[in-house]
Amino acid sequence: MNQPPARPARRPSMSAAGLSPSHPVQVLDEFGTCRDVHVAGERPLTLYVDKREIVTLMTLGSAPELLALGYLRNQGFVQTIDAILSVQVDWQSDSVAVTTSGGVDDWEGKLAHRTVTTGCGQGTVFGSLMDKLDQIQLPPVVLRQSEIYRTLQRVNEYNEVYRRAGAVHGCALCRGDDIEIFVEDVGRHNAADAISGHMWLEGLPGGGRIFYTTGRLTSEMVIKVAMMGIPILVSRSGVTSQGMDLARRMGVTLVARAKGRHFLVYHGAERVLFDAIPRARPAPAHRTQTNDGD
Repeated sequence: MNQPPARPARRPSMSAAGLSPSHPVQVLDEFGTCRDVHVAGERPLTLYVDKREIVTLMTLGSAPELLALGYLRNQGFVQTIDAILSVQVDWQSDSVAVTTSGGVDDWEGKLAHRTVTTGCGQGTVFGSLMDKLDQIQLPPVVLRQSEIYRTLQRVNEYNEVYRRAGAVHGCALCRGDDIEIFVEDVGRHNAADAISGHMWLEGLPGGGRIFYTTGRLTSEMVIKVAMMGIPILVSRSGVTSQGMDLARRMGVTLVARAKGRHFLVYHGAERVLFDAIPRARPAPAHRTQTNDGD
């Protein structure tokens, strides 16, 4: 279930239909002054597989082909990238058409028992995937505290769309001191799927890598990272109880509230090597209340 993806024998035929992630608009500020700013893009993208409509995703549209690939992979709908012949995006119809070599068996069963998640823009997990989670058990890996700090420092150099327009989440695939790919989208689950599509297309394994996200660590995010075979998940935001339970179940090291020199390890603390412990913060000074009449 979480075996490293093999480099595809042949790459699918793919369009290159990425859109600009933000758009200039004029607004009035609190002083009544006209200002030029940017807003994040948002487009519907309906996914068809072998002419069957599967789902409509709301997205920035900057990496639609990777988003389609990653969605199919992370939902467990298609097992190998070699089964995909083409991925073609058409923004005139707001659609992406995926063609497979041999079709997909049992669509009715795969699409049954849909769960709408808490993902931004509402993500979806299907029952066919939930039934397979017990097959995923990631191997334990050591995570150095200094590696967490290096990752946080590097991702601060990204977030271009967020700095310009806001309204997006960012996700990064990290290895050592390198950010291999950074994706922003209106929902963190879309950004995660696009990274998964990139890994699938390039035959990249998840072992030895860290997945970083700006969004909260919900059950859906933990599932996606485990499906990619990535053993470490880091976020600047918080964790949900279901996300924590699934991390324990599948062996994902969970680090959240990570910003600056601060972080909290919610699962996998025994795998963290504290090699860069910061100096203790001084205790806050206690003010002594005085009485002016004394």
